[in-house]
Amino acid sequence: MEASIMDGPKRRCGAVSGLSTVKNPVSLARLVMDKSPHSYLAFSGAEDFAKKQGVELVDNEYFITEDNVGMLKLAKEANSILFDYRIPTIGTCGAGAAAMESPLQMNGLPISVYAPETVGCVVVDKEGRCAAATSTGGLMNKMTGRIGDSPLIGSGTYACDLCGVSCTGEGEAIIRSTLAREVGAVMEYKGLNLHEAVDFVIKNRLDEGKAGLIAVSKNGEVACGFNTTGMFRGCATEDGFMEVGVW
Repeated sequence: MEASIMDGPKRRCGAVSGLSTVKNPVSLARLVMDKSPHSYLAFSGAEDFAKKQGVELVDNEYFITEDNVGMLKLAKEANSILFDYRIPTIGTCGAGAAAMESPLQMNGLPISVYAPETVGCVVVDKEGRCAAATSTGGLMNKMTGRIGDSPLIGSGTYACDLCGVSCTGEGEAIIRSTLAREVGAVMEYKGLNLHEAVDFVIKNRLDEGKAGLIAVSKNGEVACGFNTTGMFRGCATEDGFMEVGVW
């Protein structure tokens, strides 16, 4: 698992990768930002830091679900990396086959398989200070040692004095485009507002990659963008307003 967090006003950040026992990786990323001299810790070093900081640890089996075991078997049979919006066409088995029969699907996959995937959060306070965080288990059937966009500051997560951004989707495309940072960059250098910036980067920076993002600006604007069929998202304000969306 991997995660990152960034505090916009001073561009402070923390990130972790290669975790297998930390229950809440984003909490460890916060400690890297607040309690270490570094911005990024990975694998055994990150696990050692977690033990020293006293974060909650669990057995690796805690993270294994029946649905994902079935989907992983499908991916291995197809010799395929399983992105959020793709599903192998070879064979059916176990929980994966049962899940595929769900009448409600998004991006070609049953809704049920999305619960344990990438999650992100962006916030802005009444002073206009933005922050962002992203956490993920990565791609299904990924190569050992693969690091995605979620822990990479500027790619999967970014916050500055203008905005906070968190991304999800095809990590390699997000990394190549430094997607999260690009939102802030076009706001700063092209003078676009948040909605214009999000639309611009989704249309012009992903090439053939599939991804989405959520974002807030220092002025309190909320925006999202994606080039997939759908993306789970929600918004809440301090006055009690709430909104959720999928498609």
